[in-house]
Amino acid sequence: MGLFKRKDSRNSVQSERDEQESFVSVNSARTSNVSLKSPGYKGSGLPASIPEMPIASPPDPALDPAAYLRSIHAVRERANIVLARAKRNQLNHFDVDLSKLKATASYVVSIIKVFKFQKHKSELMKTNTYKRDYERNYENIPPHGRWQHFDVGGRPRINQLLQSWPSSIDAQERTRRLIDLFVVSVLLDAGAGTKWSYRSKESGKVYSRSEGLAVASLEMFKSGLFSSDPTEPCQVDGAALKNITVDKLAKGMQHTDQNSLAGIEGRAGLLVRLSEALNNQDFFGVDARPGNMLDFLLGHPSTLASSVPIVPITTLWTVLMDGFSSIWPPSRTQIDGVSIGDAWDCSDLPDSPPAQPWERIIPFHKLTQWLCYSIMVPMSKLMHIHFAGSDLLTGLPEYRNGGLLIDMGLLSLKADDMERGVQAFKENAQIKGQPNMEVVPLFSTDDDVIVEWRAVTVGFLDELLDEVNIQLGLAGSEDQLSLAQMLEAGSWKGGREIAEVSRPNTKEPPIMIRSDGTVF
Repeated sequence: MGLFKRKDSRNSVQSERDEQESFVSVNSARTSNVSLKSPGYKGSGLPASIPEMPIASPPDPALDPAAYLRSIHAVRERANIVLARAKRNQLNHFDVDLSKLKATASYVVSIIKVFKFQKHKSELMKTNTYKRDYERNYENIPPHGRWQHFDVGGRPRINQLLQSWPSSIDAQERTRRLIDLFVVSVLLDAGAGTKWSYRSKESGKVYSRSEGLAVASLEMFKSGLFSSDPTEPCQVDGAALKNITVDKLAKGMQHTDQNSLAGIEGRAGLLVRLSEALNNQDFFGVDARPGNMLDFLLGHPSTLASSVPIVPITTLWTVLMDGFSSIWPPSRTQIDGVSIGDAWDCSDLPDSPPAQPWERIIPFHKLTQWLCYSIMVPMSKLMHIHFAGSDLLTGLPEYRNGGLLIDMGLLSLKADDMERGVQAFKENAQIKGQPNMEVVPLFSTDDDVIVEWRAVTVGFLDELLDEVNIQLGLAGSEDQLSLAQMLEAGSWKGGREIAEVSRPNTKEPPIMIRSDGTVF
């Protein structure tokens, strides 16, 4: 592996900088075929800029449509076709009121400005107020990622985990372990449903939704459920994942008939298929650990091995797409026998000759992008790795970001689809244990309504970012928010908060999706 060849992680001392906060934010045009320049780590004291690196262009869809649809470039390019229709109010399932874009941005800005953090209890009791921690300190906004979910309730669980390991565990092995954890946690992070919650075995506190899934996965990780090495519980390897069953996962997740976690079978299936994918030794080493992708990335010819390692985002994307391609259900969209993953037929795309089959497909790769966002964080924090071209990643097409657009009135479901979705909700409500209050339209993941909703969400999140930076007075400056920062501090949280106001009993989004535990 050359300069970055893996070393014995137990024979060197972790440096103090392992705990420094750092992350790459690429403030370049969102484009697919130019060199992208990444600024330095915010607040890290490292160089203000790094050399430009050429970012690989997407495959030619005329020559290899499957490879094109699996590329990160295709997500935004295909979504922009739907966005163009949306701007003309020509969507098949949603009416669009562009006058609501500025109001939606204003709401996101308000969320960012008063984004609250959990203060020390004694200080909170004294002041009974919350600090506006991000107002005028926007550079302190962390990128969107799984790390923050682990810290729910103001407890820095990942830092505590790092501190619990002996100093003989060096930075590379610490990073491998966090990648192990984050990969499993992200794959388990589909919608939890309205009834499920998790009581922490360590604190006794109860958490639900994405944060509950994060705490549950962390405690399972620490217990050794995902490790086949009894002397080292804090790792994930293929041998252990191969033995995961629905019953084991249900026990770890505290899933019961009374505390039902949506898609428990799908989540268990993902982990078992992950065990098979980890047999790729080029990416995951002989011990079949997700964290070994760190060694592959650092030793890859595209990585600039300077004092600060620079990894093209397309290299990381290739590892995640090629390395994990076999974990997705085989029934997903295929082109020329190649499974595309989270990609779907969309009626907004061309459907008449001379259109080819691939031209009707729009890819999202939501979980792969969520993985990308999430594992970049520990690699940046602990190993100070830059990711050139990270602006190619898009906003995540999931129900919090998409729900924000509907609840703010930017999107409105058309009457025929509303009637069809509400009828599906009522029929589903007859099934024991299914939601039966605060009626909203219900659709399956592959329904054209959902595909269009996700596509236009990707497009409008880019538009929203531009307007948010304008309203914050940051447009065109070095301090302008990255998409990852807006997702973290604004749109995702805004989507959740407005759902809680609009539907206080269930806190569900304005459209419900039948989930198999592998997409949402």
